[in-house]
Amino acid sequence: MKRISVALRTMVIVAVLCGIALDGYGRSYTSETLNYQIVFQWGMVWKHAGDATLSIRRSGDGYKAMLTGKTRSWADKIYPVRDTLKCTMKDDMAPVRYEKLTHEKNYYARDVLDFKYNYSHTSATAKRYRKSGNTTVQLSAQCQAYDMLSVFYMLRNLEFDEMPKNKTITTVIFSGKEKEYLTIRYRGVENVKLRNGSKRKAYRVSFKFTQKGGKKSSDDIDAWMAADDSRIPLLLVGKLPVGQVKCYYTN
Repeated sequence: MKRISVALRTMVIVAVLCGIALDGYGRSYTSETLNYQIVFQWGMVWKHAGDATLSIRRSGDGYKAMLTGKTRSWADKIYPVRDTLKCTMKDDMAPVRYEKLTHEKNYYARDVLDFKYNYSHTSATAKRYRKSGNTTVQLSAQCQAYDMLSVFYMLRNLEFDEMPKNKTITTVIFSGKEKEYLTIRYRGVENVKLRNGSKRKAYRVSFKFTQKGGKKSSDDIDAWMAADDSRIPLLLVGKLPVGQVKCYYTN
């Protein structure tokens, strides 16, 4: 059941081009809460193994967002998971502070990233708290960089209707101890089937994570976002060593 953390990562795989002008919708929020079911496939078996909630609210001149994920009671008996991502953002969704709390069975970890900006340069001090000891890592990028939560909201400003099919966009993600490169490819508009059997028109995008040198740091992931003003992620699909993980929007 450790793969529940893969599902949480899947839910926040989104991207914005370094330096791209996000004139688009210029989306703003007062408050929003999105709920998801995390479903795993093992061979022919599909099992609802976890739940996740993504929320955002206005806070001063910016925003506070949070993603929580947990295994269901039957899965807790095998591998209990309680993971939380928190982010404080400016009004333009640029991250100020990011925190990841991981509690997976007997494993505990906490990462805290504080962001600083100097024109187009982004830096962050990452403090990593572990039972074995604490460490501090300095991260840097010559562009606007994001964390695994703030970048979710930036994606929803992109004008997909004006994008040619198969257009790719790349940005930088600071995640704990390292810098990753995230590439998004726009696949066009499709009808996506939700877990309750209903269908909705959606923008399909795929995501690829790489490290320095182009080495893949995780399997590719596909996502379908509502093709309306909400831009709500409706379905996200990632690979497992055996089977798949799917995150279904349930509101």
